This record gives sequence, structure tokens and C-alpha cells, in this order.
Amino acid sequence: MHTRRSLSMVLVVGAGALSLAAAQTGPGPAGADTPLFNGRDLSGWKVPAGDNGHWRVVEGVIDYDAASEAPGDKHLWTEQSYGDFVLRLEWRLKSTPYVNPNVPIIRFDGTHKKDAEGRDIRIPVPDSDSGVFLRGLDKAQVNIWCWPIGSGEVYGYRTDSKMPAAVRAGVTPARNADRHIGEWNAFEITMRDSRLTVVLNGETVISDADLPGVPARGPIALQHHGSKKGDLWSSPPSLVQFRNISIRELPAAGQRPAPEMSR
Repeated sequence: MHTRRSLSMVLVVGAGALSLAAAQTGPGPAGADTPLFNGRDLSGWKVPAGDNGHWRVVEGVIDYDAASEAPGDKHLWTEQSYGDFVLRLEWRLKSTPYVNPNVPIIRFDGTHKKDAEGRDIRIPVPDSDSGVFLRGLDKAQVNIWCWPIGSGEVYGYRTDSKMPAAVRAGVTPARNADRHIGEWNAFEITMRDSRLTVVLNGETVISDADLPGVPARGPIALQHHGSKKGDLWSSPPSLVQFRNISIRELPAAGQRPAPEMSR
């Protein structure tokens, strides 16, 4: 009896170790999520040349202090490019030391609320700012910030006056699903062809929005934002952390199974 019990314990422990090893290594079977962050270092990411340690890993999360010393692009890009995918990640804003004096009140259709003279109404908001760039295009950015409209909007498309009204409305969040500053939030970002869906903390804030002109493939980036004049922030800084980042690549349109015909 003792021998059988010991053998059972060995099998259970061994199975658990195998499961843990599978979770910590690379891609699993087709259709499975692939980790983009191993919790230990920035393997698989392109740290900006000259960054000098401002993008770093601290206690199992990617930590950024918005102070990269890179002379050019300061964003953190994946080494690989992606086409259609489901991207999952968790993020949190650490603090909001900068008060943004110029935040518009965004209406449901992506336009700004105006005063009696036809000018945009602007309000001060304690603000930090980051985001996720999709397919190598900074315009296709899923925003992370403190604006009343909430995170998840695609600022570059919403504010592009050349875009159709339906496009600008489509990339405007349906609701503010952000948690409090300092708390962790969860994104699920789906790209199929040029269509984007964003689920934030279980709430669909962007649903099948069109991103005209978005590349078919490209890398993903975690955004740098913010600058200082002397010791003071002059724009909202990316005082942000990321964890639990994974991606599941989806088959291209021509490779998807055809829908079954009704009989």
C-alpha cells in the first residue's frame, strides 16, 4: 500500500513538473498561445540601442520608467512579426505624476465635445500614457492611459480627419473598463485582416473596428511616451509595467476553413 501511494505521488509530481516546463518553454501545439515574455529577461524583444537599462525586468514583470536614453526609437519591439493573432497581456500604470491640462471629452462617435463657441472642451487629468503598437505601425496603437474615454482606443485612427466617420467611431471605446491606477488590467487584442477587437478586463471596448491601410504583418511594440524639462515631466510618462504576455497566431484568410453550407 505504501509503495503504491509513493508511486502515485511521483507520477503526480512528475506530471506537474512536465506541465510547468511546457508553460515555460516555447510554442505549444498549433493554435496554442506562445509566451512573448519569459518573466526573467527581455529575450525575444529588441531593446532600443542606447536605452541604458530603463526597459528592464523587475520581479517577473517588464518595468519601464519612461526615461530611455536611446537617441532614436525608444519603444520595445518584438523580434518577430505577426499577421492575424490574439494577443493577451496584463498591464498597470504605476503612478500619475503629470497632470495633463489638455484632455478632450470624447463623444461616442470619436469627435470632441465643444463649448458654445465651437471650441473643444479640455479638462485637466492626472495622466500616464503607453500602449501597444500592432503590426509595426505606431498609428495602429491600442492606447493605455488615464483619459475619461478609457484605454483601448486607437488614437491615430480616431484623430485622423481623412478617415471615414465609421472608422473613427469604430476605434472609440464603447466604455471605460480601466481599473484604478496601480491595479493590473488585462487586454485581449484580436487582429484579423484589417479588423481589430479589444477586450479590456472582460469588457469589449472595441468591436471589429476597421483599420484601413494597416500592414498585413509586422512586429508588436510596447510604447514609450513622455519627456522631461529639468526634473519635471512635460508630457504624460510611460510609468508602466507588463506581464503575462502571450500570442496565438491565427490562420490567414486563405487558410481558414470554409464555413459549412446549411442543408
